[in-house]
Amino acid sequence: MNKILLIDVDGTLVDYENHLPDSAVKAIRKARENGCRVYICTGRSKAEVYQNIWEIGLDGMIGGNGSYVEDHGVVVMHQVLSPEQCRRAVDWLHGRGLAFYLECNSGLYASEQFAEAGLPAIRKYVSRKRGENADFLTVQDAFPDMIFGESGEALYREDVNKISYVLQSYQDYLDTCAAFPDLQNGTWGGAGEIALFGDLGVKDITKAHAVDMLLQHLGASREDTIAFGDAKIDIPMFEYCAQSVCMGSGGPEAKAAADYVTGAVDADGLYQAFVYLGLL
Repeated sequence: MNKILLIDVDGTLVDYENHLPDSAVKAIRKARENGCRVYICTGRSKAEVYQNIWEIGLDGMIGGNGSYVEDHGVVVMHQVLSPEQCRRAVDWLHGRGLAFYLECNSGLYASEQFAEAGLPAIRKYVSRKRGENADFLTVQDAFPDMIFGESGEALYREDVNKISYVLQSYQDYLDTCAAFPDLQNGTWGGAGEIALFGDLGVKDITKAHAVDMLLQHLGASREDTIAFGDAKIDIPMFEYCAQSVCMGSGGPEAKAAADYVTGAVDADGLYQAFVYLGLL
């Protein structure tokens, strides 16, 4: 079959409480038996891709929303913030009083107050996406391997894929955009002024660019690619790939951009899409 499947993680492969449906595991394993290659294509850095996901059986990953590409353990591309960019961003966020965490392949490194300051945003994010148990969630639940309490020189790193920070207001995002035109500025956790987080990454990096780099490495064609996602950040990947699928639990912009809308992530949506596409 030789299709190349690019699968977003949060809201697509797993729900927003990190539940991995058995049907999704079954679908991916069967598709690989049938000759498909499967890569996760996620905003997560490698440190956030936990063992239960790798145990499904994957050919590799695209991480950091496109800053990192790996195929069978071979690093195809890895673009990180420069040490100077990281230092400027850390100092800016500290000066602004914004809690943040550094997303690296070696781990997630939280600023001094993130465990407390990030909690309302994390709970609201989970509540918007799913609802149940959000009021009892801790930041540690959402990021079980996060390293807390980093400060000073420990936050000036050379291996940062991107930085996520808690928005106190949408103006924080606008001012950060103005301060960092050399970086890729984005938001997540909601559209426009209801976003919960901002992020800073490598300029001009997208999931679509990363897929292109992967295909060049594989010597493969765009005609064989199928993208699966649920959010606005996935739209460039939808537009690049030959076919695209949005989860029924996804956002309206992503649904409008996709070729096919399947069921929700927790209603066997990924499995349904694989059946619809003849991958099983």
